[in-house]
Amino acid sequence: MLPTLVLVGRPNVGKSTLFNRLTATRDALVHDLPGMTRDRHYGRGRIGGKPYLVVDTGGLEPVAKEGIMAEMARQTLQAIDEADAIIFMVDARSGLTPQDKVIADRLRRASCPVLLAVNKAEGMNRAVVTAEFHELALGEPLAISGAHGDGISDLVDEALAPFPEEEE
Repeated sequence: MLPTLVLVGRPNVGKSTLFNRLTATRDALVHDLPGMTRDRHYGRGRIGGKPYLVVDTGGLEPVAKEGIMAEMARQTLQAIDEADAIIFMVDARSGLTPQDKVIADRLRRASCPVLLAVNKAEGMNRAVVTAEFHELALGEPLAISGAHGDGISDLVDEALAPFPEEEE
């Protein structure tokens, strides 16, 4: 069975862009308009000898009670329940938001490892851009750029470290 990596975060933090990079496809729609991804979207990827499934989710609006945002949150929570590892994406350019804190609180209760990916960090000092995200208490924040590929192999290597390589 392939390990399942689930991408979680607020709308427009780059989850679909990272999904496309991890699956080497353009299957996920990417746009600056929030709400493009609404349902879970599954794809396959491989790094070295380790294949995996990756799940793109809509933005998690933790306080949404009705409407499309609430449905997107429900879909995301279902994906979290299926996850072998969660990649929690935040936006380096927006900085730490109250929504990020609420999502982090929910993810700390997850039954699988959570990796914190600080996206859109291209051209920035990694130590500076990740510093404020230590407050989320989810381990060492990893500076990445889904659009440019910076830090992606380190992120996936860490997410897949507990899983064995595929048998020949």
